[in-house]
This record gives sequence, C-alpha cells and structure tokens, in this order.
Amino acid sequence: ILNVIDPMIGGVLLTGQQGTGKSTAVRSLIEVMPEIEVVEGCVFSCNPKAVLNDLCNECRKKKESGDLEIEKRSMRIADMPLGATEDMVTGSLSIDRVLTEGIRSLHPGLLAKANRGLLYVDEINLLQDHIVDVLLDSAASGVNIIEREGISVSHPSRFVLVGSMNPEEGDLRPQIADRLGLEVRIKAPRDPELRAEITKRVIEFE
Repeated sequence: ILNVIDPMIGGVLLTGQQGTGKSTAVRSLIEVMPEIEVVEGCVFSCNPKAVLNDLCNECRKKKESGDLEIEKRSMRIADMPLGATEDMVTGSLSIDRVLTEGIRSLHPGLLAKANRGLLYVDEINLLQDHIVDVLLDSAASGVNIIEREGISVSHPSRFVLVGSMNPEEGDLRPQIADRLGLEVRIKAPRDPELRAEITKRVIEFE
C-alpha cells in the first residue's frame, strides 16, 4: 500500500518459501485499489491530466486537438513470467506496417500493461541479466523505448515494481536489490491450530 501511495519508495520485495501466499497477497492488492482515470481506448493507460511529454504519441495528438475522452477503470497488474523474452517485456515494432504504410506501429508488451499499475515479477532472483537491465531502465526513467531497424518508439511506463522470491533458490542481484525500497519476509505459520483455522476460513470463503 505504501508503494502504491508513493511509487518513489522504489518497489517491494516479498521473500519466503513456496506456499506462503506471496503471489496471492500481490494479486489481492489490486482489489482494494481505487479506480483510475485513463484516456479512453489507450493501450498504455495514459493519464488524461498529464502534461504532453508524459503521454503516448496518440494521446498527445488527441489532447492537442481536444478529442481526448476519459474513462475510469481499475488498476492493472502485469505478471512477468520467468521465461519472458525482451520483446514480451518491452513490446515489438510492426516492421511490416512501417514498410508498407510508413506508420510506427507498436505491439505493446508488459511494460505497456504495467503503466500506472503494478508489475509483478515472481522469482525475481532468477531473471536473466538483459531482462533485468530493461526493467531497471524503464523503472528509473518512467519511459519505455523500443528501437529496431533504426526506428524508435516510446511510451510512458511508470509502475510499482513488486518482486517475490524464495531465498533458498539463490540470491538477488545487487542492481535489483538497490531498486527495491522495501522487503517483507513472510513465514508460514507452523502452529496446527492456526493452520486448521486458516483452512476452515478458506473453505467458508469458497
């Protein structure tokens, strides 16, 4: 909650063994967040009240022409799978449309979905180095830049970075540890009566 209120804290890391509810806690956070205002139809969830430089190209044109429509929706969480490729994270350019129509068209990636929401990286300690670099560049600048074949496209990418890991599966790289402002260590309760109560409440909820 602190990170959502003030993203400048720099993200949060959840550490604990498997089955301690780390992923459940992260996904539950979205349920208690208020709705946000976005530009209608924008895949990057641009903020209609943002200055021109903080909008994607399409929303910039709409704001300049006065055609900008607003809608409200819930915040989103973008899940980054362990085997994510760079194109999955940053998005990719449609070279076909560039060549045939002269349009710089982008297939949005996880950083587009995460803008103004949460980016959740499970097993963050096992991420490949080049993916880590892309992630940290975007987190630091608030902008995702895709460059292919001499063509460059950018869009806003401001998100709350949430990572989780099992300490038994390896250490966290120092460059990621520096980016995460808070760490929460989670331990599963071992008391039989408490575990029975948890199970009972889950069954009642279902």
